[in-house]
This record gives sequence, structure tokens and C-alpha cells, in this order.
Amino acid sequence: MSEKRWFWATLALSSVTVLLLVFAGWELVENRYFRDADYVTLHYLYLTRGVASSLLLAFWAAWFVWRQRLESEENLRRSQERYRGLLEAIPGAVVLFDRTFCVLEWNASAERLYGYGREEVLGKPLVTVPPSKQRELEDFLARVDGGETVLDVETLRSARDGEAFAVQLSLLPYQEPGGCHYFLEVTSDIRHVVQLRERMLQIEKLTSMGKMAAGTAHHLNSPLAALLLRVQMMRERPAHDPGEELAKIEQGLVFCQHFVSQLLEFTRASPAQRRGNDLGTLLESVASFFLPVIHSRGATLRVDAAPARGLMVVADRNQLETVLLILLSNALDAVDKGGHIQLVCARVATDKVEVRVEDNGVGISAANLTRVFEPFFTTKDPGKGTGLGLAIARNVVLDHGGTIAIESEPGHGAVVRIEFPLAKAGSESEAA
Repeated sequence: MSEKRWFWATLALSSVTVLLLVFAGWELVENRYFRDADYVTLHYLYLTRGVASSLLLAFWAAWFVWRQRLESEENLRRSQERYRGLLEAIPGAVVLFDRTFCVLEWNASAERLYGYGREEVLGKPLVTVPPSKQRELEDFLARVDGGETVLDVETLRSARDGEAFAVQLSLLPYQEPGGCHYFLEVTSDIRHVVQLRERMLQIEKLTSMGKMAAGTAHHLNSPLAALLLRVQMMRERPAHDPGEELAKIEQGLVFCQHFVSQLLEFTRASPAQRRGNDLGTLLESVASFFLPVIHSRGATLRVDAAPARGLMVVADRNQLETVLLILLSNALDAVDKGGHIQLVCARVATDKVEVRVEDNGVGISAANLTRVFEPFFTTKDPGKGTGLGLAIARNVVLDHGGTIAIESEPGHGAVVRIEFPLAKAGSESEAA
């Protein structure tokens, strides 16, 4: 608005200046050469001066406006080139679309990421959203319309070949001066991040399983020793009916086989897949596997999974097992012999459930408490911790829509609280 006012003010002042110069010059000529002219001659002189002044003023205004227009067009062209250059230089894939998902802008990074040329998609419906993520995108649009921000969300997008891959998405509102409302989607390929995260999850899980090796050996040693004793007794009493002894031996072998098969299944890397899981069953399963190593260290574990039994959470089971193993392993490292660890849960809202891991160990100082989720930060002795456990646990929990927090004081143990959203009706089938 200020530029328009400046333009019209400049034009008006320059026009007045031109008129003043024309009239002043004309007066000088009239006084010099037409001082004694008659009335008719003076009349024509006045008419000529008026016409000449009008023509000169019109030409001046037209030239001034034409020059200003050329300057504005040049500025607009440079602005468009600058805008286009910035858009193409953005490393993320930028897609601008309206409420009907009609594509209005598409940068070079989007061409490279999705495989569609700009001219192929402009003015056409957005084709990069998999059918399973269509409802999610509509929810994102509703959140943006409501004034919320959608930043750095992990989701899926489809390329030209139909492959769905992981991307990090940010969705922002965009409004033109005319009042038209659009949506700006910025995505970046995070397939390598997801692969690295899955590898780190498996490494952390195997690290926890290594700590469980002694407890596992202890857990299997008792039934195996009993089996060996029964075999020796049968050998010493060959005439005795072996039916009852064989049944007990078979029962012990079945127990060992079942335990080993569960252990192998527990450590096997499975493809990431989110589906409905009974949280209570999952907690009991993890606790049963970790219980032997806790006993081998002279500690005790109390598990209260009853409040979570029957509560379904949409999650990747392998990732949640890893999170719980990390927390239990950290708690075991914090307690001394005779220490106590608790794994309890409670429904804190109609749509949320809380899982707590408590211990009466050494606790965490206030300075360290603010850094426990930083990658590679650890308070353990060298060689006894990677510093990645809690960082991985936090990423997994946040990725599943939950929250994680730690409360602790030196000498008073620690409490880790995790909240997970409960599965809504139909969520399990959608996730699967």
C-alpha cells in the first residue's frame, strides 16, 4: 500500500513540476515576442499553450507509468526466479495442494523422490499418498485447519513404481494474499534412518539378551539337573516300572524345549509391523524372560500386569519388548544385591495406559537426569553401557504416540513412566 501511495505522489508532483515549467517557459516567450500582440493572437496562443501542456503532460504520465510498469515487471520476474530457485534448492520434497488434493506446486526434490515430473502432476490429484494413509492425511489437514502444527511426523508415501517408503512429513498452512487457502507438504526420505533404527533396536535387544544369558543358564540348569538325576535313578533301578519317571522326564524336556523355542522367538528379528497387542500378556512375557537374570543377581522383581490384561495397543511387538528390556536392564544395573524392581501398569484415562518400571537403586542426579535421553550419554563404567538404550526407548515410545519420563533422586531409586494410547475400534485391522 505504501508503494502505491509513493507512486501516485511521485506522479502528481512530477506532473505539477512539468506544468509549472511549461507555463513559466511559455510566459517568458510571450513576454519576449508577443507583448504587443492583439487579442485574437493571444487567444490562439493560450489555446496552443493549453493543448501543448496537455499533450506534454499526457506523454510524461504515460512514459512515467510505462517505466514504472517495466520496473515492476522486472522486479516480479526476479522475485519469481528467486522463489523458483529457492523452491528447487530445498532438499525436501515440497508439494502444494488445495483442499481437494489438487497439486499446485511440485519442486525438483519431489521429482527425484517420487519419480513424477512437475508437468505430470500439476493440476491433478495427489498420487503419492497410499490408500492406507489417506485417512491419516485428512486428519492432518483437519489439525492444520484447527491451528495445530504437524511437524516431523513419520509416515508413508508412494513412488511412481508403487513402492511405499518411510518419509518424515511436515504439513503447513499456506494462504495467498487473495485469501485462497492451501496446504504445503514437505517430506524427506528416511528409509536409511528406519533401517538404522531397526538395526540399533536389534543390537540393543541382543545386548540385553546377553545380560540374560547367565540367568537363562540358571533357569534351565535346574530342570536339566533334575532330568539327569532321574535318568541315573532309572539306571540304578532297572526293574522298576519307568512309566512315571519317563512321564516326568518328558514333562521336563517339554518345558526346556518350550523355554528355548520362546527364547529363540524372542530374540529373532522380525519385520516391523504394527498390530493390536495385549499389553498385559506382553508385560508378563518380557518379565518371565528377564526374571532368571534378576534372580541370578540376587534381586527381586514384582510384576503387576493384571490391570493391563485385555487392553490392546497398536504397536510393533518387537520394539515394545526392546523398550521394556532396556528399562528392566537399566533398573537391574542400578540396584545392589537384594534390590527390588517393580513392573506395574495402570489405566490412567479412557484412552491411555501407563507402564511403570520402578527400582530402589542408586538413583540419578539432577544434572544427569536432564541428559539421560541423549544418545551415547551414560553414567555406567566404560564397557558396561552404550548410552543408546534410553535414546532408542524414547524414539520408539514417541513413534508409537506415547510419552516417556523419568523421576529420580540420588539414593532413592528411579521411576520410569510410559504412557501408550489404547487401540481404538478398528485400529488393529488398519495397523495390520
